[in-house]
Amino acid sequence: MIASSPDNARNIFSIISNGMIAVWISGAMIPLDGQAGASNSAYPTIFQQDKPTVSGKQVTPLTTLITEALQNNPEIQASLREREAAKQRISPAEALDDPMLEAGVINAPLASSPFNREDMTMKMIGLSQRFPFPGKRGLRKEVASKDAEAISYGCQETVNRVVRDLRIAYFDLGLIVEMTRLVEKNKLILEHFLQIAEGRYQVGEGSQADVLKAQTQVSRMLDELLRLARERPMIEAELIRALGRSTYAGELIPESLPMHQTSLNLESLRERAMTQRPQLLALQSLTARNKKAVELVQKEYYPDFDVRLSYGQRDRMLDNTSRPDMVSLTVAVNLPIWRNSKIEPRIAESQAMYHQALDLYQVQTNEIVAKLRQQGATAEQNLKSVQLYQTTILPQARLTVESALAAYRVNRVDFLTLLDSQMTVFNYEINLATAIANYNKALAEIDLLTGKTPDELVPPH
Repeated sequence: MIASSPDNARNIFSIISNGMIAVWISGAMIPLDGQAGASNSAYPTIFQQDKPTVSGKQVTPLTTLITEALQNNPEIQASLREREAAKQRISPAEALDDPMLEAGVINAPLASSPFNREDMTMKMIGLSQRFPFPGKRGLRKEVASKDAEAISYGCQETVNRVVRDLRIAYFDLGLIVEMTRLVEKNKLILEHFLQIAEGRYQVGEGSQADVLKAQTQVSRMLDELLRLARERPMIEAELIRALGRSTYAGELIPESLPMHQTSLNLESLRERAMTQRPQLLALQSLTARNKKAVELVQKEYYPDFDVRLSYGQRDRMLDNTSRPDMVSLTVAVNLPIWRNSKIEPRIAESQAMYHQALDLYQVQTNEIVAKLRQQGATAEQNLKSVQLYQTTILPQARLTVESALAAYRVNRVDFLTLLDSQMTVFNYEINLATAIANYNKALAEIDLLTGKTPDELVPPH
């Protein structure tokens, strides 16, 4: 019987194990505001922090990519087809076995072939049907229904996981784009410093070492751009996989929108995960399925019934005496006598699988709670870092650069101090961008852990 086979349960265990966050963040990066720069700076084009723009290139919203992945990702499509197949197994699980039709001749003597020589010779046609012991068909249907329910939750887990992977790749790509922008901006600033150092060296007010230091930092920025260019195809490859594309045409530009802060309450997240995470719901369905499977196997102690109805047609005798036709009705039952070698081992197997499902549920519950703590702490720490960089560290560091630049012009500080101050600003900006990306990725993980569906992630219009 398909519905009660232990292989189905093992397949669902595999689906669930392979299928392993709280406000929508549609962009990977936030623009670096310019609240730190002095309004009367002599170099507003250098120190003014504008929102990143991509000239002549169309940005691709994350929502568009999620929609594409839901439609085209082969892993999602395969899980949807498996869900449909599981639904189609419910009705056959409850159905009766096919009836048996038989026809032949009975009681024909070997000495002669005619049908009118022996009184009991007749042509027979019969129909038989097996009827399971009461309760077996219902249990088979319940087992198949719970199978389908578990697979359906596993399908939703697959969808959520693919969306999580897509969001993380999108945020990683956004980080690469933002870091590239910051490196290019810093390169322009260093080149400006290089021009200043060269001008002062030409008039005898600076040293050649200052020029060489500036050139070295410019070369370092060029090397950083090459590194980022190498990393970008690897992240784009992950996007291709999540989107279900076989090829990648054109350049994908992620959105760059302000980050929206959200409060994360660990207890609320835990409660939602316990009630909404498809992985846990699938294990609950699997536990219920295995419990019903135990009851079904226990029903094997009771026999099934074979009902047979046959009709026999008899010809007239040689003396033309008519003979009435005959009807037979029989009932047969199987004898479940091989209990120790057949039934009891199957009951023990079903009970073991039931307890295995309970243990797996507890394992996954503990793992989800632990990951929620980890990702919640990661999100909170990165959020605090973002706020600290935006409100305190970067404004102070930018003012330090402006002050150092003005002091360098009048020989009050050396060039190395100016250069170090600018590189410090650059490193802080990279740290800020990284913290924002990590915050968004932590939220993506939390959304997966708490069972948020793609529909819940789409912001209201």
